[in-house]
Amino acid sequence: MTTTPLDLLVIYGSVRRDRQGIRAARFLVDACAGRGHRATLIDPAELQLPMLDRMYKEYPAGEAPAALERLAGQIRGADGFLIVSGEYNHSIPPALSNLLCHFLEEYFWKPSAIACYSAGGFGGVRAAMQLRAMLCELGTPSIPSLLPIPKVQDAFDEQGRPHDADAWRKRSGKFLGELEWYANAMKEARKGGVPY
Repeated sequence: MTTTPLDLLVIYGSVRRDRQGIRAARFLVDACAGRGHRATLIDPAELQLPMLDRMYKEYPAGEAPAALERLAGQIRGADGFLIVSGEYNHSIPPALSNLLCHFLEEYFWKPSAIACYSAGGFGGVRAAMQLRAMLCELGTPSIPSLLPIPKVQDAFDEQGRPHDADAWRKRSGKFLGELEWYANAMKEARKGGVPY
């Protein structure tokens, strides 16, 4: 299958003051762009979404907050999603859950991929297992591969440049190649319609 340029959203999940995972998110935006894709960083700290009271679809037409309206359009227009999640108490960050759960149908029939991180050696994989179930329920099943990032604070600089560029290019290459395959396959399949 030939990979065509894709519209990808890199959805980051932390709003903490001294957050380190934003480095990984920036790295993935750059890595996607380097592969010829349009990658947009979705940052809950910039969006300032309200705590979930009503989902986007529950607002009368034209009455959703402007940030939700813009994000809904970005999600509808995307071919796939890269979710960048830290591990908080063996689970996903509350800001990420809040962001993701504002939407539903907008994600349908598109793949997701999970990059998970931690300050320690496990790379956030415990959060990724919970996130995998959540993403599937939202209609954006995750690809089989994960991109765990242990000691994220040491892996990238503030701009997302990896300290060991060759190693991270190789690790992310397989992961992104798999997302590309699923995104292209599902994009082609959507042209013929969806089950409902």
